[in-house]
Amino acid sequence: MNIDRFVLAFAGSVILVSLVLSQLHHINWLWLTAFVGANLLQSSFTGFCPLASILSRLGFKQGAAF
Repeated sequence: MNIDRFVLAFAGSVILVSLVLSQLHHINWLWLTAFVGANLLQSSFTGFCPLASILSRLGFKQGAAF
């Protein structure tokens, strides 16, 4: 799995988990969804993704986007 696919899978998983937690536990979990969405939007403009940087240092192979 390359960095691009991992970042997308991780972001999607965090969004889905936070949506479930907002329904089962507390509405404030939606702030996590907003944070992930804002991070995805920012990385689409700047090309910088903190998770991609960490995965690159851990030895994951590069993809086309990051």
